[in-house]
Amino acid sequence: MLSGKKILIGITGSIAAYKAILLVRLLMKKGAEVRIVMTPAAASFVSPLTLSTLAKTEVLSELSDQQTWANHVMLGRWADVMVIAPLSCNTLAKMTHGQCDNLLLAVYLSATCPVAVAPAMDEDMWHHPATRNNLELLKSYGNYIIPVGNGELASGLFGDGRMAEPEEIVNYLAHHFFRTNEFAGKKVLITAGPTYEPLDPVRFIGNHSSGKMGFALANAFYERGAEVLMVAGPTDLQTHNADIQLIGVKTAQEMYEACMQHFAATDIAVLAAAVADYSPAEVAPQKIKKTEETFTLSLVKTKDILKSLGGVKKDHQLLVGFALETNDEEANAQKKLAAKNADLIVLNSLRNKNAGFGIDTNQVSIFDKSGVVYESEVKTKEDIARDIVNVISKRMV
Repeated sequence: MLSGKKILIGITGSIAAYKAILLVRLLMKKGAEVRIVMTPAAASFVSPLTLSTLAKTEVLSELSDQQTWANHVMLGRWADVMVIAPLSCNTLAKMTHGQCDNLLLAVYLSATCPVAVAPAMDEDMWHHPATRNNLELLKSYGNYIIPVGNGELASGLFGDGRMAEPEEIVNYLAHHFFRTNEFAGKKVLITAGPTYEPLDPVRFIGNHSSGKMGFALANAFYERGAEVLMVAGPTDLQTHNADIQLIGVKTAQEMYEACMQHFAATDIAVLAAAVADYSPAEVAPQKIKKTEETFTLSLVKTKDILKSLGGVKKDHQLLVGFALETNDEEANAQKKLAAKNADLIVLNSLRNKNAGFGIDTNQVSIFDKSGVVYESEVKTKEDIARDIVNVISKRMV
């Protein structure tokens, strides 16, 4: 979503300026074009050389030197969005009162693009009535305030005032300024992660799914305007935006119940979770002791979520399943497509070491009833998710 976008970063004199290094790096990795302007005080906290090396362009801090003049008007017109991170208490006060004693303020006052700020200051400064008033003034001018965090501060205190983490700032920029409306009005259900089927109070049957593919799909749909509901098995992952609704489950039965409850209101369902096919017939009330040489476990089939949704699917709904195969991949994927009444099947293969569980890359083939629709190269799961959404978008036309 940020690829090719022009991001102007302003850095002020705050200890949190060190976070700007990672912010620049993350934006560059997303494919954004980054330029940087900093106050003279900011150079005491972070090196312009480091920043210029990462951004691959000169860092500006002075309106002019002996030979050249920094065109602050063109900088403000060049950018798609300007983000000031960190925003110090001092610069906040200057911005709200129209002061212009450095290049960053000159750029801000002449910017025609949206401006977002990520404040950073100690807790008492953050809660001071003058600061609160300045923030309200800044918002009234049409600027965007990225929420501060709560935690350890430079003073050693714990409280409000921490600058948002670079990852949070990147996600804020993407979702507030570059989200499209392609799927506006569409409700999308995504399943992700493994399920854990309990044997006793401490053990379970599970698999190695991390949930990364499902979470990438949720973010990809959200980027393009959809209303997204996720049903996720046990995972440490978090969605990139609080507007993505997340229902956490543990077992296949819980995932089944959640999907059946919400499917009727869904336009698109993508079942990327690695759901257990079998569950223990009985769950021991106490921890099973290692007493016998052998142990026989009786298993029963779990409910087939994809087939169940396929059985109640309406004409306006699009149902997408995933298939992870170790042999006869294409034949098994096509068989699953027909048997489950799905519209598309996304095939993963464990034969490729760069695809599968727990890693950041994947390679897929997408099938519909007429055959192969799309085959990918090895890509990040974020890029694969966008490719899957592209295929779905074409089917929705």
